[in-house]
Amino acid sequence: MSGAAAEGGLLDAARAVKERAYAPYSEFRVGAALQSTDGRIFTGCNVENASYPVGLCAERAALGTAVASGARRFGLLAVASDAATPTPPCGMCRQALSEFGMELKIVSTSRDGVCVSWRLGDLLPAHFELQDRSGEGADG
Repeated sequence: MSGAAAEGGLLDAARAVKERAYAPYSEFRVGAALQSTDGRIFTGCNVENASYPVGLCAERAALGTAVASGARRFGLLAVASDAATPTPPCGMCRQALSEFGMELKIVSTSRDGVCVSWRLGDLLPAHFELQDRSGEGADG
């Protein structure tokens, strides 16, 4: 599958899972689709909670599913939201994704289909990293 076709398919998956988001408080629905380098796709949607810090972002939901399935290397993340402009992952999600490589390409689409892409390293140029990762993360 070509790069553009892969991006389009991943965006479609993110849009579809966005429809399942649980966002009764903000009404800001987000869907994410994360593709591992072996081609598998993992999706997630945001899940809000009355105690706001307990909520889960779509990007971290997709990442958790991927890691639970054994994936550790990722090439592309698609994010779809109801926002008027494409929305990048929040800081917490950027940090979580950084464990698995700073070269991750992120493409985001707005409710009107406008798309923007970034490299994770450009969105989070000074990420936190422990010196000894003991074989975990992208290299584990």
